[in-house]
Amino acid sequence: MKDLLTISDLTADEIKSLIELADDVKSHPRKYSSALKQKCIALIFQKTSTRTRLSFENGMYQLGGNAIYLDWNTTNLHLGDLSDEIKCVSLYVDLIMARVYKQETLEIMKKASKVPIINGLSDLYHPCQILADLMTIKEKIGTFEDVKVSWVGDGNNVCNDLILGCVSLNIPIMVATPRKYKPYQKVIDWVKEQQKADYLTLSENPNEVVKDADIIYTDTFISMGQEAESEARLKAFLPKFQINKELLSYANKNPYIMHCLPAHRGIEITSDVLDSENSIVFQQAENRLYAQKALMLKLLSEDYN
Repeated sequence: MKDLLTISDLTADEIKSLIELADDVKSHPRKYSSALKQKCIALIFQKTSTRTRLSFENGMYQLGGNAIYLDWNTTNLHLGDLSDEIKCVSLYVDLIMARVYKQETLEIMKKASKVPIINGLSDLYHPCQILADLMTIKEKIGTFEDVKVSWVGDGNNVCNDLILGCVSLNIPIMVATPRKYKPYQKVIDWVKEQQKADYLTLSENPNEVVKDADIIYTDTFISMGQEAESEARLKAFLPKFQINKELLSYANKNPYIMHCLPAHRGIEITSDVLDSENSIVFQQAENRLYAQKALMLKLLSEDYN
């Protein structure tokens, strides 16, 4: 593994290995306190961030290394040729994490960089979030066997990588979105190419997909950069695709509730559901730290490969 631009860059065994390492890092933090001593990661942000910045910045610090925050607009990344700028950045650091608007930006970085590139979020994928999510599912349920995941809402970047992660691990995932907001077609095609179409169900009916779910996951209906679409999106998603008690009444089990945050309370999810005993959103958020630490260890240390 050299770069991580989407979960499909990883094999099922690599995903499991990362989660196992993340579990150990969480359980035995002192064991890894100098594992990346004198290593440095550049954190490049086009978009705002809370969890991604904190988990990588403090994660590298806790591993004995250093992190440098680079704002896109206060550096020459937005002025010069991107390839030239990334070539230079990669001469100074051991690893680059970038949170960007377009997946194409990461592809340019990957070609130009001399060090590994990590996707901290793009318009199409969010692999770091999904590693933490899968870690959280394993913690709560104890296994990936006989687990069913449901997604209700927008077929966005998180949904795309969640599909890839679940299907890679043979976890059935049922996705309910409005017709216009389905997951990325390339993701659906990938599932078919892997001959795993039976693990993915696409629907426009949230009531159906939550029936047998162990996990119900949602995210914002309006991602960063989509503000101009707000009115049309809210009309398409509300009230049908909101995670609320009425929707949960169709579930046969007592499912855990997931959200990658930030949540827009009263829009994609109601506060009573987000704050309920079944909500594991803050466990997800915490696990971003351990998943990111495991990822950096895998990319930078031969001892953990």
